[in-house]
Amino acid sequence: MPQGAPLLSVEHLTTVFETAAASTLAVTDVTFHITAGETLCLVGESGSGKSITARSIIRLLPPAAQIAAGRIMFDGGDLLGLTERAMERVRGAQIGYVFQDPMTALNPVLTIGRQIEETLIVHGVARGRAAKGMAIEWLRSVSMPDPERRAREYAHQLSGGLRQRALIAMALAGNPRLLIADEPTTALDVTIQAQVLDLLRDLRQRLGLALLLITHDPGVVAQMADRVAVMHAGRIVEQNGVRELFRQPQHEYTRRLLAAVERR
Repeated sequence: MPQGAPLLSVEHLTTVFETAAASTLAVTDVTFHITAGETLCLVGESGSGKSITARSIIRLLPPAAQIAAGRIMFDGGDLLGLTERAMERVRGAQIGYVFQDPMTALNPVLTIGRQIEETLIVHGVARGRAAKGMAIEWLRSVSMPDPERRAREYAHQLSGGLRQRALIAMALAGNPRLLIADEPTTALDVTIQAQVLDLLRDLRQRLGLALLLITHDPGVVAQMADRVAVMHAGRIVEQNGVRELFRQPQHEYTRRLLAAVERR
């Protein structure tokens, strides 16, 4: 498991939903870290606060949500202290994000290649003909079949697995050091799920990425994680190395989560 100073440290994060009627805690006092080259899986059932935690890190929250307390340290600086313009330079260029639903995340009126090109242009990596060539190379790097043709196609022309590959290519085009993948295998069949996980594992090793993988599936955790943070009702209830957690879970919720996998 990679060692060293954390690349990302989330410290006592609390995120709330504010409405006219009430203030509701979505994430409460969440603390974890990720070192360079490491995979941390944040695991829990739907509604446990995993995605809100991930979106708090990149400060892309729903309108009613806001960060009420905590620090989010990335490479020594507090992301919560940045202006929105400075934060825009972090998203994509330093922290890549793979959203849960590729069909929603991809622009339906732009080709896949054009969307990757725009990422390259925004982050000052390349423009013009160079950006077009790099977009195709990023599609090739995520094992997209016939990347030249796929670059000219639209999201609706691709299968679910190919859309996910396109979204990963887009998230990586800014050369980030950390990739956050929010349930990247949801709604994919078992064979395609395995291919996407293999791809993420290969990219992490090849590019030296740190990976924060959000999932509800302990089976994905077993395949991918160096360490695991278990989330329940907006709180992290247990953290450990993946082998230690599966061998001897400490929290009752973790034991129930693992038992559900064994009953499948």
